[in-house]
Amino acid sequence: MKKGDGGILLAECDQAAQQIRVLTVADDSVGREGTYCFKALGKTGHLTLELPRVFVVQAADHPISADLTANGRTTTVDVAKGETESVGEATSGGARSVLVELRVTG
Repeated sequence: MKKGDGGILLAECDQAAQQIRVLTVADDSVGREGTYCFKALGKTGHLTLELPRVFVVQAADHPISADLTANGRTTTVDVAKGETESVGEATSGGARSVLVELRVTG
């Protein structure tokens, strides 16, 4: 985590909770887990971070927008409330991507 407005917080993953979920390629050698969960505290919020090897972004009770970088380019992915989007290396021909920002958009 780098900075944010307090509207999105890192949370302990709970399958019963309404959480934003980000799936990455786990790597014990650098301490990277496979799933990261975030809680949206309202209809807006943003969080700047650097999370490598992201391949799925899942919205919960609010739509979200995610900025990912790969090969020196930034791409924005919008995820509707309750939906899941494959990103980065999970897409056909997709490159390893770094999640650099999450935004709650409604």
